[in-house]
Amino acid sequence: MTTDATDATSATDATDATDATDVARAVPEILRYAAFATDPAGGNPAGVVLDATGLSADRMLAIAAEIGYSETAFLVPGPAAGEYAVRYFSPLVEVPFCGHATVASAVALAERVGPGRFLYRTASGEVPVEVTADADGGLRATLTSVEPRVEEAGPADVEEALALLGWAAEDLDPALPPRYAYAGARHLVLAAGTRDRLARLDYDFDGLAAFMTARDLVTFQLVWRAAPDVFHVRNPFPVGGVVEDPATGAAAAAFGAYLRDLGPAAAPAVLTLHQGEDMGRPGTLLVDLGSAAPRVRVSGAGVAIGQEGPVS
Repeated sequence: MTTDATDATSATDATDATDATDVARAVPEILRYAAFATDPAGGNPAGVVLDATGLSADRMLAIAAEIGYSETAFLVPGPAAGEYAVRYFSPLVEVPFCGHATVASAVALAERVGPGRFLYRTASGEVPVEVTADADGGLRATLTSVEPRVEEAGPADVEEALALLGWAAEDLDPALPPRYAYAGARHLVLAAGTRDRLARLDYDFDGLAAFMTARDLVTFQLVWRAAPDVFHVRNPFPVGGVVEDPATGAAAAAFGAYLRDLGPAAAPAVLTLHQGEDMGRPGTLLVDLGSAAPRVRVSGAGVAIGQEGPVS
């Protein structure tokens, strides 16, 4: 019996196509974007996978670790246009929500399908995101947080946190007391009394990571108030394997809720947060306390760093 050469070639082509599809699924396209900046050298870099269909949690974590950014967003398209299931991974752990990777991935989506509205279904809840273009064609994303909450931080927790940071109680701004704040992820807010105190960040990495893990914290939100509606902020992130996060949208939303709860910034105030300056990656986050109350809106620009994927 002879083999039909045409049939054999067709079978080989079909096998090659199947193998290529399997490889594409195993090694997804990796994008890299900076959030809260218009310069790729500023803001907070994030990995972005626009179609993570079929990827396991272990594979997502491995990709995030290889990319090495503070977070990578993994999107799986939903049944309706513009809806996505989204997961966020640092190099060490999955986090429930990440603001800068939300901004970065939404800008990446808008570059492909056009500006508009998206709905992210995250572990913390539904997060609407809107992307708009400015007159020069630059893209800006605005996320609306899940409903926030603010809690007291007990004296023992504050004392331990300050010791791990190397701060004294006298370093704090008495007008902005320590609080736990949540808007998709949980943070401890500590306000420095001076810009110099904020600029000097040298903390116990392992000790702070253990403290944060025990209290389900994603970052510390360290702030200094330059004006009633202008703040400089920094975010230690040892639980994610990162010394400091350059621009932190989830913490910005939580901080907005904190200020609204205390009263120093009443809605409908819009706050300007400057972050990353002490790391050489300056970024700007705008926090709107009024238009989506009780939720908080955080907005910022996004820009491609380079399409360097895929990872191995």
